[in-house]
Formats: sequence, structure tokens, C-alpha cells
Amino acid sequence: MFLGLGVEYSLRVNLSIAIVAMAGTTKTSGSGNSSGDVCPVKGNATDGEDQNIEGEFDWDEPTQGLILGAFFYGYTCTNLLGGRASEYLGGRLVLGLGAVLSSCIALLSPLCARTSTGLFVASRVAMGIAQGVSLPAVNSIMATWFPPEEKAKINPLVYGGMQVGTVISLPVSGWLISVGFLGGWPSVFYVFGALGILWGIPWFLLTHDRPEKHPRISQAELSYIQGHQETVKKAEVVSISWREIATSGPMWACIFMMTGGSFGFYTLLTELPTYLANIQHFDMNSSGILSALPYLILWVFGILWGILMDKLFSKGVLSIRAVRRLSTAVAHYLPAIALLALCFVNCDSTLAMVMLCMALGFSGASYSGNALSEQDIAPNLAGTLLGITNTFGSATGFLAPATVGAITSGNQESLAAWRLVFIITALIYVVTCTLYIWLMSADVQPWNEPKRDRERRVAPSASYGSNQTRW
Repeated sequence: MFLGLGVEYSLRVNLSIAIVAMAGTTKTSGSGNSSGDVCPVKGNATDGEDQNIEGEFDWDEPTQGLILGAFFYGYTCTNLLGGRASEYLGGRLVLGLGAVLSSCIALLSPLCARTSTGLFVASRVAMGIAQGVSLPAVNSIMATWFPPEEKAKINPLVYGGMQVGTVISLPVSGWLISVGFLGGWPSVFYVFGALGILWGIPWFLLTHDRPEKHPRISQAELSYIQGHQETVKKAEVVSISWREIATSGPMWACIFMMTGGSFGFYTLLTELPTYLANIQHFDMNSSGILSALPYLILWVFGILWGILMDKLFSKGVLSIRAVRRLSTAVAHYLPAIALLALCFVNCDSTLAMVMLCMALGFSGASYSGNALSEQDIAPNLAGTLLGITNTFGSATGFLAPATVGAITSGNQESLAAWRLVFIITALIYVVTCTLYIWLMSADVQPWNEPKRDRERRVAPSASYGSNQTRW
């Protein structure tokens, strides 16, 4: 799963670097710049024309925003489908097909772009449709395979594949373009598309949906997993009470936090290379490397934070509910502060990178926080719930680039425009995180169980009750 998510994210984010070469940039040299709202180009350049990156396509900022966000139009449509399909067909098949299909689409992307802008947009939508099933599938697999008390530690390792894919994809994409491999920007799609297809071979040969279906699992390990998964049905698909889900406060907490967290994450994911190229004036290779650095910090911090939370929980210092709330607060309040600070660093490239590393790095705590909430409240429906929440979250994947494109239209080098982007993102973080902390729960909800099982239940587990009283 780690490698699969890494492949998918590399296919998702490499366009953020490729589009700088595809559409080009125009930088104003330091000697010709008289505006305090535009950062001067660093170095010895005296001719502004030398700072231009010639693009193959004549795409303005709104068009670039549409292209960057097109993936998420498709991605939004299949999250819920992916959740239910995982519970019926198994997460292994759903995740594998999604990754391989999106890899095939990536291989065709250069041809689509050169045929027409509309066809390229359609290919990004199709890639989003293929990948939209993946996170619900992973959530379903994790709810089946991993004991609840180990998830704070394991979740960052599994979902860390997204960050590792980003960390590898951004600098490698910048390097491939800078050296002109296979024509420059097309190689970004060829290389990572081929890697995705190669990943699919061992995935389908070596993995299994459920512990009891794995031919090489030991009886001791099987007994341990099943003994700690009392709330997950062995093979049945649980019927869904949509009305109870729609009126559930903890479920709305998940929706609010997924929406706000995703807006901030996708804003930086899709626009960070553009900000570094147009505001801080890094070249293509440097922009790719520096864009990846915050995600590397996010991954490492997420793992270390997960280990810390696991120890605090195992020693009885924090309840599951406290772990989720504290982790989510760290993952969103601190990045909001960093983004607001970024508004005041202006053209200081070093300080800007520090703030960006903080804004994304602290987000790694979410893997021990709100990222586990769907599994907490309804492990039987973990795939479906993530499908619902990620539908809301992934909608911000096209809203965020569209918002940034509208704000920076015609003035991508304007500090004032980017300040507004960062302020809006910080406010969304604060509001949605506050709503999450107010409404969240770490208790398994009654609608997690089939109706016939609910009627047989006499009282909730004492351990769930203890989670409600401790902070």
C-alpha cells in the first residue's frame, strides 16, 4: 500500500512541476523591477528576457488552474464508489486497478496535451476517476488488517507513501525536464506511468484482502489480528443507515476536517512550484527539489509524532479521543500560524522555505488524528466513510487551484496576491479544525453494526465510555 500510494501521488503531483515547463514563466529581472510587490530575480541576470521559460502551450493562469484542478473533478466522483466497492469486492482489487489504470492514462498524457487542451483536461479527469477509489480502499484494508491500538503508529507509515511519492516525484520531474530526457516534460508522464504499471505486478501476485485468506500467515498472527478486531465483520458487508450517518455529529466532524485540511494541502500541493518559480524565482531544478523538502519533513514528522502518540496512549497518559484531538490541532493550528507568518517574509527565500516546511511538516500529525477518525467511529464502514469525507475533501482539489488562479490571474509575481492565498488557507484551517474538535468522537457509533446485531447488544463497552470522559 505504501508503494501504491507513492506511485499514485507521483502521477498526481508531477503536473505541478511539468506545467511550469509546459506553459512557461516570465520573470522580471532585479535591475528592471521597481515595484515593492514583486521580488527581484536573484543572481547576475540583467536581461529580463533571459529569465523567461519558454512554454510549448499558451495557457494563461485560469487555464492552468483548470488543468491543475481537472484531476479532482474525476477524483471527487468515485470516492464513495471506491468505499462501497472495497467492502464488496475487497480493497486489493480496487486499489490495484485504480493505480494501474491511472498509470496507463499518464502514458497517454503527452499525446493528449499536444492534441488539444480539452483532451488533456479530459485525461486528467479520467486519471482522477481511476484514483478516486484508492484511499477508501486503503482505509478498508487497514480496518481489516490492523488492530486499533497500533493504527497511530502504522497509519503514518502506510499513508506516508503519499509524501514519499511527492518527495521523489517533484525533484525527479524537475531534473528530467531540465536535462531534456525524452523531450523534457513528456518524460515526467512516461517515467512515472511505467513505474505504476510495474508496481501492479507484485501487488496482484503477493497481496490478499483479508488475513484469513493469506496463505502464508501464521496461526498466531491470524489469531492476534482477529482477536483485536471484534468490531469488524469477518466477511459480510454491513448495510448502511444513511440517515443516521447524515445526522451524526462525529461524521460531520470528519467532513469538516477533511474539507479544510484538503483545501490547504491541495493549495500547497498544486501551487507551491508556481510560488517558488514566480515569487522566489527558483529555476526548474531547484523548484522541484525545494517543493519536495516540506513533504519529506511532513513524512518524517508524521512517523515520529505517531510513535510519540502510541507511547502516550499505551502508558495511559492520553485516551484515543485525546490523541485524535491533540494530533489534529497540531496538524492544522500550527500550519495556519506558519502560513500567516509567510505573508510577512516577502522575498526572503530562506525564511519562506522555513515557513513552508513548518506549514506542511506539522500536517503530518494528522495521520494520528483526523485521518483515523472514520476507522474509529465505524470500522465496518471505514471505506465508505472515507469515500464520503474524501468526496468533500477532493472537491477542494479543483476549488483550490481555481481560487489561486483567480487571485493571481495576470499577477503571479505579486506578493499581495499570494498573501491573500495564504490568509484564506490559514482561516480555513482554523475554522474547520475548531469544528472538528467540537464535534469529534473516538467511539464506535451504533450505526456501525447491522440492525440485528444492535438489537442483541446490551450495553456499550466500558472502554468506549472511558474515552468520552478523558482529555
